[in-house]
Amino acid sequence: MDTIKNKKGIQKGWMMVIVCMLIQAIPFGIASNIQPLFIHPVTSKYGFSLTGFSLLFTIGTIVSAIAAPIIGTLFSKINLKLIYTLGAILCGGGFALFSMCTELWQFYVVAAIVQVGTATISAIGVPLLINSWFDSSFRGKALGIAFAGGSIGNIFLQQLVTRSLVMNGPSKSYLIFGLVSLITAIPIALFLVKMPKSNDDIVKGINKEQKEVTNSEEIDISYTLKEAQRNKFFWMMGIGFLFVGLYVSAYSVQYANYFQGVLKLDAKVIATAGSIFAACSLGGNVLGGILFDKLGVVKCLSLSAIFVFISGIFILLSGNNPVYAYLFSAVRGLAVYVYMMAPAYMVGQYFGRKEYGGILGMMNLVFAVGFSGGSVLFGVLASSFGYNTTWMIILGFVAMAFILLLTSAKGMEKQNEERKDSMQTQKAA
Repeated sequence: MDTIKNKKGIQKGWMMVIVCMLIQAIPFGIASNIQPLFIHPVTSKYGFSLTGFSLLFTIGTIVSAIAAPIIGTLFSKINLKLIYTLGAILCGGGFALFSMCTELWQFYVVAAIVQVGTATISAIGVPLLINSWFDSSFRGKALGIAFAGGSIGNIFLQQLVTRSLVMNGPSKSYLIFGLVSLITAIPIALFLVKMPKSNDDIVKGINKEQKEVTNSEEIDISYTLKEAQRNKFFWMMGIGFLFVGLYVSAYSVQYANYFQGVLKLDAKVIATAGSIFAACSLGGNVLGGILFDKLGVVKCLSLSAIFVFISGIFILLSGNNPVYAYLFSAVRGLAVYVYMMAPAYMVGQYFGRKEYGGILGMMNLVFAVGFSGGSVLFGVLASSFGYNTTWMIILGFVAMAFILLLTSAKGMEKQNEERKDSMQTQKAA
């Protein structure tokens, strides 16, 4: 059981979690969660094809993924408030720029700008802040609560955007919500985002078994990006998240088409399944944080593998009874932390704070590659082998993902113990 070791930094640390929730709820939510609502209004207004306009999601994902390692490295070289402010301007200002777009290529360019800004303030920025303010005893809970902000914000944004599109149309709605993002994100970047001033500000826990241990100076076993890239477990972890991206893409993007086009499930069933996922994913982020803190990475990943595998079985059974479609959505939602939190948590746990942003950026890149290619690969497999066989192949991807992640986690734990012992010996000598 963990208790608070230091009282000084706890208020500041948990206030930073609230700041991160606001980032996820509004600027991130506007940039990432409401764009699908604009598809029909925009394609109807400008005559774009659904395929053509939908490509902006792929372009945004790919560009932000490529930029992620660079963004992560910049966090260790540029003033935090400056880079956060730039990210906020790209994110919110870019979204407002959609209001001026009339050609498809313009939407592509702006989507890339918006997603680079979003990666800066959210995908890289939020985990960086949480990792800096919390030690491993509370980092999972803090990450889970912070990421839950996106789900909470989405509940309100979906309603507000839907009404705005009816009243104002897509162009004015883009401008309105882009300005909302800017008005929210820039003050956060300038006045609320900050790093702990000293080690005493970090929220720390202490296990019962450690209470008699004196507060000796901690050994920092953090890795640089170059050191991490020379580590075989770094690449094993990366390939693991590549497979995570592949299966997440299939389960997140293809399920609706499968339910509607192949199984011919009623639209109300599909809508209910989507709502169940949204509700369970909100709890899933918090659950994941608790599990990481209480069970540790290896046990948490093992439990996660069971969740994801069961959800894969449920989608195979969905043709027999709609109840399985609901169960698929529920279990998938509870396991959302595997891709929402695990990269950020595992990088902090195993590679430390030294060049956290750059290393996390690499993990986000390989996940995005898997996610971007997952739908295309699924389509090819489904056309060649049919849906049932393809869903079984996806289960194979699930197995590969967790075998690689568990092996890398166990390997890093052993390696870091040896690294720590070596550094302690050198310090004592």
